Amino acid sequence: MSRNILKSSLKSASFSIIFQIFCRCITFGINAFIVRNVGRTVLGIMNVRLLLLESTLIFLSREAISRASLSSTTQKKNKSTWPQLINQIWTTVPICFILSAPFLFIWLYALSPVQDVYYAQYKFGCFAIAFSCIIEMCAEAPVFVGQVFCFVKLKIVLDTLHILVRSLIFITLVQKNSDIAIYAFGIAQLCSALTIIIGNYSFFHVYIKRLKRYRLDVSKRDNDTNFYGPYYEHMDDFPFNSIREMIPGGLTNTGNYFNSDLQVLILSFAKQGILKQVLTEGEKYVMSVSPVLKLDAQATYDIVNNMGSLAARFIFRPIEDSSYFYFTQTIARDIELTEQNREKVNETGEVLSNICKAVTSIGLLALVFGQSYAGTVLLLYGGSDFVSVDLPETLLRCHCLAIVLLAINGITEGYMFATNTSKQIDTYNYYMAIFSVTFLLLSYQLTNFFGPVGFIWANCTNMIFRISYSTYYIYKQYRPIGLSPLHGILPGKLFSVVLLAMGIVCKVSQTKILPKSILLHLLVGVVCTVITLLAWGYENKHLIRIGIEKYKTKKEKTS
Repeated sequence: MSRNILKSSLKSASFSIIFQIFCRCITFGINAFIVRNVGRTVLGIMNVRLLLLESTLIFLSREAISRASLSSTTQKKNKSTWPQLINQIWTTVPICFILSAPFLFIWLYALSPVQDVYYAQYKFGCFAIAFSCIIEMCAEAPVFVGQVFCFVKLKIVLDTLHILVRSLIFITLVQKNSDIAIYAFGIAQLCSALTIIIGNYSFFHVYIKRLKRYRLDVSKRDNDTNFYGPYYEHMDDFPFNSIREMIPGGLTNTGNYFNSDLQVLILSFAKQGILKQVLTEGEKYVMSVSPVLKLDAQATYDIVNNMGSLAARFIFRPIEDSSYFYFTQTIARDIELTEQNREKVNETGEVLSNICKAVTSIGLLALVFGQSYAGTVLLLYGGSDFVSVDLPETLLRCHCLAIVLLAINGITEGYMFATNTSKQIDTYNYYMAIFSVTFLLLSYQLTNFFGPVGFIWANCTNMIFRISYSTYYIYKQYRPIGLSPLHGILPGKLFSVVLLAMGIVCKVSQTKILPKSILLHLLVGVVCTVITLLAWGYENKHLIRIGIEKYKTKKEKTS
């Protein structure tokens, strides 16, 4: 069917939020089990060292190629571009394979050493992560096709299966022998990577067979393709007649093996991606390279950092990904906004403003209520031993400020990346280099001075720099047409007043009620949150009204 980009983006964001909540609940449950039964040192090896290796390999192998390929807005309509896109997507496999060698050497011999009792398991875990990344890259072509043609449910189902397989295998092996937790982690990663490649290719094998059957049925019933409307149009758009065509050389290529313009954009994103990866995982690189923190302290920081990033992982990241996809499909990179379709430009400006308002409000909620409930959440999660010192609670409270900055930066920078030209991306790469070096230096110095809290202050400083650059870009782009989407960053007056009042109430509850009853303290927080959300809804009635109208329209169409 002919796709509705905004609808698909919103649907993808909704499903992704639900999936992220499900995924993180499982992950947090496993982490709590490890903290209470296996130890924080093992958790530090898995969550800091091994997952850092995984994110580094996948990000550097895939991110630039995927983002650049999505920007080819004619790829769905023009079948001649698909052979080049598939060829380009498959380069992620040799890239990942080549990158694995130096990174395995670094992880095994150059980083701060792992205790001898864990080294054999750690070595197996590193190789397992590298092989699982290579396996995952082999499924990148059908994953990309599914994203372009808006197979939202496919992504959610396979991602859910991926996390379930990994979790079940890990838990089963650890329950049998808790001493092999890192071995279990590596085996689970390999098995879950296989579900990605098997699941994607199996789905498209079945889908293409049914699509062929439906096309044949349509041609037999009526030669008038217009009679079948959008259904036939969608079938005509889909360029694959077999999953063999999703491998390099499977589709007939009338031009060059690769698209030269696309490669230029990929190169720009690649340079930017390296810097972005350093900024995203910078504190983990600093912890791994230098002996600033021991592995158990790294695990404590990672646990608190993950808790503080719940909103970013559950809500902000899915919204950012879907927003980026929407912006790439509605705004052309190389044309001024004044020369583009005004209706699309106005819609994009309104969408950007509304998204900024929503994520900023969520970030402020986390900042205010986090000051009163950080210790309570950590107590429920890790037990009394985990909060026997003040460090975890201090880390989580400070991280609440980073949540606000992450919310704003994710959307504004995502819009900038989606609409930048190759030249503008290259220009920003120089600034990113400065931000990266500054961030790493600040992380090292502030950590030596403040301890793990220094990582959070360095990250906040870095976010402020990046927000300043991206908001200035958006302001300058929309100024000629008289639109100000950045106004959405500012919270409403009623929402701000109510939020501040409820924050004071929760702080009083922490002092007076928490020592007597945790449950009653939590109940006060729930009531205050509901009151704050009602105030936000009242102040943003137009957004609520739009959402209700869209829901009613969808129900009527379904009926």
